[in-house]
Amino acid sequence: MVNSNHQYRKARPGSQRISFGFTLLEVMIALAVMAIVLVSVYRMHSQSLTMNTAARFYTQAPILAQGKIAELEALSSGAFPENSGDFGEQFPGYSWKTSVADITSEILGEVVEDLKRVDITVSLNENQFVYSLRTYRFQK
Repeated sequence: MVNSNHQYRKARPGSQRISFGFTLLEVMIALAVMAIVLVSVYRMHSQSLTMNTAARFYTQAPILAQGKIAELEALSSGAFPENSGDFGEQFPGYSWKTSVADITSEILGEVVEDLKRVDITVSLNENQFVYSLRTYRFQK
């Protein structure tokens, strides 16, 4: 009687023995597949972290820029200062810089003399991410 379960077969004298292990080729193929999958997962995780940081920055930066403009308007007496700084311990890595420029326009005439272009730039980790906000203010 022949047993259908391979584990219980016994090799007959002079016949070929059946092996139930993995060959070196099978192990190498399995390792190659695992390496490809792990590299893909690592890359996807890295991209996910970068996208998370970018999303957080581009959500937070406009709020910080508007807040800084409001703060500078409250502190300054008519003239916007060109300045730079950081946002303190609450927002580590974030920095800001303002610049003020004159406006020239033939259409507006003399009104443009008091109009200034104010740019504020918010950056994260030494310009890894940069957000710029431009506004126009009357200054005397």
